[in-house]
Amino acid sequence: MIYLNSLKRIKELIEKLNEASKAYYQENREIMSNKEYDDLYDELVELENETGIILSNSPTQNVGYVLLNSLEKVKHDSKMLSLDKTKEVEELKEFLGDEEGVISWKLDGLTVVLRYEDGKLVRGVTRGTGEVGEDITHNVKQFQNIPLTISNKGVLTIRGEAVIKNKDFDFVNSKLPIEDQYKNPRNLCSGTVRQLNNEVVSERKVNFYAFQLITEENLDFKNKKSNKFKYLEDLGFEVVEHYLTKIDNIGEYVEKFKENVNKVEFASDGLVLTMNDIEKSKLLGVTSKFPKDSMAFKWKDEVRETKLEKIFWSASRTGLINPVAIFEGVELEGTTVKQASLHNLSIFKSLELGIGDTISVYKANMIIPQILENKTKSNTVKIPEKCPVCEEKTVIKSSKDAEFLTCINEDCPAKRIKGIAHYVSRNAMNIEGFSESTIEKLIQNKVLKDYTDIYDIKNHKDIIINIEGLGKKSYTNLIESIEKSSKESELYNFIYALGIKGIGVANAKLIADHFDDDLGKIVNASKDEILEIKGIGYKIADEVEKYFTNGIKSASMKKVTKWLKFKKVEKGNKLENIKFVITGKLEEYINRDELIKDIETNGGKVLKSVTKETDFLINNDITSGSGKNKKAKELNVPIITEEDFIEKLKG
Repeated sequence: MIYLNSLKRIKELIEKLNEASKAYYQENREIMSNKEYDDLYDELVELENETGIILSNSPTQNVGYVLLNSLEKVKHDSKMLSLDKTKEVEELKEFLGDEEGVISWKLDGLTVVLRYEDGKLVRGVTRGTGEVGEDITHNVKQFQNIPLTISNKGVLTIRGEAVIKNKDFDFVNSKLPIEDQYKNPRNLCSGTVRQLNNEVVSERKVNFYAFQLITEENLDFKNKKSNKFKYLEDLGFEVVEHYLTKIDNIGEYVEKFKENVNKVEFASDGLVLTMNDIEKSKLLGVTSKFPKDSMAFKWKDEVRETKLEKIFWSASRTGLINPVAIFEGVELEGTTVKQASLHNLSIFKSLELGIGDTISVYKANMIIPQILENKTKSNTVKIPEKCPVCEEKTVIKSSKDAEFLTCINEDCPAKRIKGIAHYVSRNAMNIEGFSESTIEKLIQNKVLKDYTDIYDIKNHKDIIINIEGLGKKSYTNLIESIEKSSKESELYNFIYALGIKGIGVANAKLIADHFDDDLGKIVNASKDEILEIKGIGYKIADEVEKYFTNGIKSASMKKVTKWLKFKKVEKGNKLENIKFVITGKLEEYINRDELIKDIETNGGKVLKSVTKETDFLINNDITSGSGKNKKAKELNVPIITEEDFIEKLKG
């Protein structure tokens, strides 16, 4: 009877874990937290060990996710195994024993395998099932920091993690409707790297960090994996941050990494400890699932109990109303946490929340506050039937297997505030002075209804100078910012500012360039004409056509464009066919986008990494020992400063 009960539980755990893995890896969504998954997985391992029963569909026997049919399948030269894991430093010490180890970040992205032949990148493949992956070579070539050519002319296979940095994740999410937003950088990276359209990959700024050199020919690493890391750096790869360690200082390094979890620019779900001795690693061999020379260390989630004080319903410009839990402040991972987003209505319902309930909270990957459990489950908080901003009726909609609460009132002030804020943002029309609080005040005083009213602000001086918190100076600054934007913005800024679903800065540029910076052509373009643009797919073309065939929006366009004189950027040929790579801190240009613009509008091209095709590396620190500088010197590529570049542009 004990075994029958255990077998029943094993089947329950397998079903839950496989369902979670399918959602996480194949559908880029989460139905349980990392902590919940780890706890259930550990329980399953314990039961399998106790009973000796291991079912064929157990996640303890399978590695990776189910492959999609949209990308070509590729068999790996050697099977990619997952790592055995622990949350105890003492187990790491026991594992390492008297050996020397290499400890590094365990990055939370998508594992990718690169193959180089004769110094050229020939293939990029996802981890997939561990035996078979998906060919993403077309996307790998759009990564931000991958060398397309290397000095080694043999055959090299390199494993690493594709990641999207936190700031780029926030930027991508900020441009998506809430129902389409990604929950974490890992999900965004997974969906991005496996795109069919590599323009999306370039726009989302995927980076690659190497962590393992698999095959090599005629290379002597003196039996040390640490020398393989050094060799990869010499070839121009960025490698995971790593340190040599012995049993005595493993604890110190774990604490060092832990202190930096919130400071690094990418997501990490733990550490990896591997034995440094190459021959010893080979002798140890592997199990059916794990290599015996390496172990993953997962962070122990710091969990605290607290009391739920209220649920705040946050309205957005897309009409989504998201629940946010407000609770008594608790210390988690060194900071005081008082709230956590519940993301959607489905999660809210599953927690059965009530004011005063005892809840346990933690930080996912030690960064993002989450509610782990509601221990009281009084289920007394009701879903609002009216929008908290405009008080119009709310509607529940379904998307991606989750429910969302929406406001269908097109005139909702929340939608207007967020829409105008997007229009005036830096990469859009770049109109300074319009904070969300200022926009809200102007809407309340009936100065603004939508972005088109920005250009009539000068007619409301008497109202604006008497609004609390604004005044004469604010009025003058707003007028000056509007006039400056009207003269200095390009058409692509305006296209992006309109907030058309799916249109980021890169796509806005593609559209403006294709139609020769002629707004009239864009407004009247058919879906088929828009689809002629390389990099624009059916869904985006449909959104663009729908936007400009909307009569109200077309009328608004006429009202606005009479005030705008889009800056015409004349393209020259001073830098025709000259290829540049940019690295390091800029001093003359405001940001890298401005430097890239100067290069491209004069016929030049910007590459992501230094290769034999590169004509110049722009770096103000010519003597730097950076990887790009080393590569440039190795290939005899001239390194020039910004001043040198500006002189070249003048000449």
